[in-house]
Amino acid sequence: MADPEQSGRAQDASSASPARPAPPAPWRVGVVEYRQATGLPPDRRHRAGKARPLASRDGLRIHGTVGRITCVDGSGLTRWTHRCAGLPNAAHLSGDRVLVTTDSLDYTPWGHLGPALLLDLADGTRIAELRGKRGAALGGGRFLLGLEGYDAFDTRQYDRDAALVDSWRSYGHYVIGTGIRVVETDRSLPTGSRVVRLLPGGVIERGPRLTGPSAPRPVVLEDGTILVLDAGVLRAVDRRLGATVLAELLPATADEDPRRTVSLRREGGNVTAVIAEPRPGHSSRYTVHTWTIALHPPHG
Repeated sequence: MADPEQSGRAQDASSASPARPAPPAPWRVGVVEYRQATGLPPDRRHRAGKARPLASRDGLRIHGTVGRITCVDGSGLTRWTHRCAGLPNAAHLSGDRVLVTTDSLDYTPWGHLGPALLLDLADGTRIAELRGKRGAALGGGRFLLGLEGYDAFDTRQYDRDAALVDSWRSYGHYVIGTGIRVVETDRSLPTGSRVVRLLPGGVIERGPRLTGPSAPRPVVLEDGTILVLDAGVLRAVDRRLGATVLAELLPATADEDPRRTVSLRREGGNVTAVIAEPRPGHSSRYTVHTWTIALHPPHG
């Protein structure tokens, strides 16, 4: 295990001096199918059908529309409605609380970032209005809330009453399980992003460096391994923050177009990786690369 360091002073996990046990056998992959098309990225295509809930648990579903957050039970009865100023984009449930992040309808110095609302799950009463873009649920009504931009690159932990419990100089996609891991996304070139672990007291254990500044949401496998699509390379990062390159899908480039979109999702025994690259001279035309990749678990 790497020596933990305070406040984001970077140290590779591989540079730690104590001897470590041999890492577990890595997952293996095989490309089943590759497709290339011209058009819009998947996340910009029109999506028909009913909107899915932002979060659900024990028969309760949290929905969000412009100006409104609702809690619906298993019979379809609306338990409560909470009015808000923007568009809810995600919800996280923990204990008797729900954290809802929102988009602002108006452009602000923070772009379209809206307030994050901590609500009582029983009746929708507002506990606090916070500032953050990305959240995650911990146990006992506790949450992580992260913010990135300007001088901010921070994750804060709040309790059920919105009291600040801990904070770290790190931000990205949160993986909650055996501790808290983060696939960082700093949106900077050159990037300083890594996969890290957050420890109590603001301590950060630094894992492998990433090549790209804005990896998509990772896929978490049964043994806790994280799959990260990093600038055209599929990486596996285990619980100890040991990294393995599983597949090189596209060659790395010196610069990353901010319009490029990337996604990774699990579908049974496969994962689907999508990279959409803007075509030169076209503001709305993309070359969309899609890989279907079979997963082979470690032996033994």
